[in-house]
Amino acid sequence: MAHLLLIDDDLAILPDQVRHAFPPSLHLLTLAGTGAEGLERLRASPPDVVLLDLRLPDRSGLEVYAQIRAFDARIPVIFVTMAKTADTAIEAMKLGAFNYLYKPLDLSELRRVVAEALEVTRLMRSAVVLNASGPDAEIDGGDAALSGSCPAMLEVYKAIGRVAAQDTTVLITGESGTGKELVARGIYQHSTRASAPFLALNCAAIPESLLESELFGHEKGAFTGADRRRIGKFEQCAGGTILLDEIGDMPLPLQAKILRLLQEQTFERVGGSETVRANVRIIAATHRDLKAWAAAERFRADLYYRLGIFTIDLPPLRERGDDLPMLANQFVRRFGKELGRSVRQIAPEAMEQLKAYAWPGNIRELQSVIKQALLKSSGDVLLAAFLPPLAPASSPPTSVPPGEDGALSGIEGFIRSQLSRDTTDCYAQTHRHVDKILLSVVLDFTCGHYGQAARILGISRQTLRLKLRALGVHVTHAIETDEDTGTN
Repeated sequence: MAHLLLIDDDLAILPDQVRHAFPPSLHLLTLAGTGAEGLERLRASPPDVVLLDLRLPDRSGLEVYAQIRAFDARIPVIFVTMAKTADTAIEAMKLGAFNYLYKPLDLSELRRVVAEALEVTRLMRSAVVLNASGPDAEIDGGDAALSGSCPAMLEVYKAIGRVAAQDTTVLITGESGTGKELVARGIYQHSTRASAPFLALNCAAIPESLLESELFGHEKGAFTGADRRRIGKFEQCAGGTILLDEIGDMPLPLQAKILRLLQEQTFERVGGSETVRANVRIIAATHRDLKAWAAAERFRADLYYRLGIFTIDLPPLRERGDDLPMLANQFVRRFGKELGRSVRQIAPEAMEQLKAYAWPGNIRELQSVIKQALLKSSGDVLLAAFLPPLAPASSPPTSVPPGEDGALSGIEGFIRSQLSRDTTDCYAQTHRHVDKILLSVVLDFTCGHYGQAARILGISRQTLRLKLRALGVHVTHAIETDEDTGTN
């Protein structure tokens, strides 16, 4: 149950709005009418998120915020203010506040911002298990990607121990689903910055036009729609650690600004001339072969060398030997409890099928497969019949720059087959062809999970379903949770 602390003297209206946005069945809401009362309640029972008014009867919101930060800098604080031009709220953001909202509150925006803050809290507080390697070891909090005792994983644990306290940049490489974010969190939790914030940003999930503003912030009027100054993640995370996930997909112009930040610890907001000093540790992660991408001029070579001072490479699941049966059994026990199933073991035939599969989606895919099998299961043993179809082991996926990939060569062949003097819809046909390939591959990767596929594609679930229908793509084993079938 998420714990929210609201510090505001407007106890007539605001608490009702917050209760409406966050039902008591799922959230614990604590109220405080003064700064002193809020600090007392915070120290007695630290919340997951604080909603803090800028103007309180006994002291300023900024003063209360400073004391919250001194108590625990990891608690996300969201300011609420009446003034549309609240410079103090902007100053609070520069000091590390998570966000600020205007009264009267927009409930949809409140839900979104608080949900983001709760996720940040979860990432900072969920302990990462670095070596739960015994066959009966339990997985705490769902973080199992770093469980295992194969030689390659033991080297990963050693690498985390070596670099965690050094405060240097770290590059984490490995295929999708191998647990790169967990390694980053493990480094953070064992570092000297563990009492400061941790933020994770997926560079591939944010549109190129918004990514620079998300990281560095922007000044009012910097571009269309920039109606106020925005403080970016590097300022919000002052003193803490930022994970730049999928940095290989970051646009080249933005890579230059990241390089400057790494070298000089300074940057400018979009549309601004003020030089801002940054105190943040950067951990980068990617499934790309950045060395190859740098050679192909798809990634800045100087940034690659600067990031790669210390590199941790995560092994794919297919190369982890006996770790797979151990992980599969752990997932059966944990997800069995979550889904109300009595399964306690995996039948030998089912385990052989799991071992024979190549696991292109690695740990994430294994979790999905186990969940699907448990939903079909009955009894105490997970039979092979409960498993979704698993293709035979194939050659491992590779990460190569565009132009060198066989799939792209196939697309080029399709385009050439369409070319003639009578062709009038080559553009539309090519896009339809590419969309069919893209959606099929992504859904295959997520084992038919619509929600995960939509997130990877960067589109809504409704858009995904409409595209599949228009393209005539049929998903044999689709997974739609309650959230997937809701409105978008």
